[in-house]
Amino acid sequence: MSFRHGAWVAALMLAGCSAPEPPDAPAAPDTSEPTAPAQAAAPETAAAPALPRTAAPEGARAFIVEPADGATVSSPFKVVFGSENIQVMKAGEEAPDSGHHHLLVNAPLPDFSVPIPNSDQYRHFGGAQTEVELELEAGTYTLQLLFGDHFHIPHEPPIYSDVVTVTVE
Repeated sequence: MSFRHGAWVAALMLAGCSAPEPPDAPAAPDTSEPTAPAQAAAPETAAAPALPRTAAPEGARAFIVEPADGATVSSPFKVVFGSENIQVMKAGEEAPDSGHHHLLVNAPLPDFSVPIPNSDQYRHFGGAQTEVELELEAGTYTLQLLFGDHFHIPHEPPIYSDVVTVTVE
């Protein structure tokens, strides 16, 4: 197993992905300018090279249908995911203009050059789900959607929703 191959495997394992192993990474890291706002530090995944990113479909967008920004909810509550101009597919299923949802709970946008982490803050919906019953303790939370490709890697440019803030009573 080459170093590059081993770095891919480590990155995917640490990200909690169950998708098939991606092809070898390019020799040079991705130097494209991010189109997203400044990113806060996300959990470390691995010291892996930048991975190839899938082109985002023209006009693709993600949004949270419910709850509304500023809503007060009781736990559990439903979060409905919305998207336009992109097909929602299962993780590991590669198709043009497709991806799947990840829900960020009280988390910054992650590093776009590696698979999205998998944790309570970075929740994967690799079964092509478009909603979830979310159970959270009382408090104030931020929710944000981020599309990932068949390997859980954000598209280029990344497709993510506005942040929605909810209060759980």
